[in-house]
Amino acid sequence: MTQLLYLHDGYLREFDAIVTAVDGRDVSLDRTAFYPGGGGQPADTGALERHGEQSRVAELRREGDAVWHVLEGPVPAAGDAVRGRVDWDRRYAIMRHHSGLHVLVGAVYRLFGALVTGGAIYPDRARMDFALEDLSKERVAAIEAEANRIISEDRPIRVRFVSREEFERSDLTRLANVRLAPQITEVRVIEIEGFDAQADGGTHVARTGEVGGLAITKTENKGKANRRLEIILR
Repeated sequence: MTQLLYLHDGYLREFDAIVTAVDGRDVSLDRTAFYPGGGGQPADTGALERHGEQSRVAELRREGDAVWHVLEGPVPAAGDAVRGRVDWDRRYAIMRHHSGLHVLVGAVYRLFGALVTGGAIYPDRARMDFALEDLSKERVAAIEAEANRIISEDRPIRVRFVSREEFERSDLTRLANVRLAPQITEVRVIEIEGFDAQADGGTHVARTGEVGGLAITKTENKGKANRRLEIILR
């Protein structure tokens, strides 16, 4: 089992860990700050160090309770102590875009009640699809204005955890199709103070002001009731 440090601290850049298993060039650790990917957020990159030797973490994958780090360079042995370093510039850019999308999603939900049907995050842009039929220029302008209002107010963004029962009774999802796996007993929630709260497993900045400003650069028709918004950050 790998302890997921990023769930509690998205700003953790370095960490110490023990190698628990090795499979070719893949190593599993007892704890990691590397995000393995999922929910539209790409996996982190970075490095593992042992006795002065450094190996690049080129890929990550999650299998059950373990996170596997795919290495380029020397491979440590099971039981070795290593130090992990996350590629911070890339991670922080992704965090800003991810939080920007949460503001966007909150704005669309508040204004039009539309849920999310898909999305993707990159270090330099992000996109989100919504269950919407009408996405006029006036609506796009209203969404952008509301999102930037929330960003400019520099609201705190907090992590909290709720029980499965509380989640199922609440309005804490913005996804059109959600089905929790049977083994999930606790749900992680990202809350923008006084604005929006939604279940999420990725990394985020601590305040909306860190997003810096949002511009909707592109819209696409992805089906009868499916519209895509692409954003960049200022």
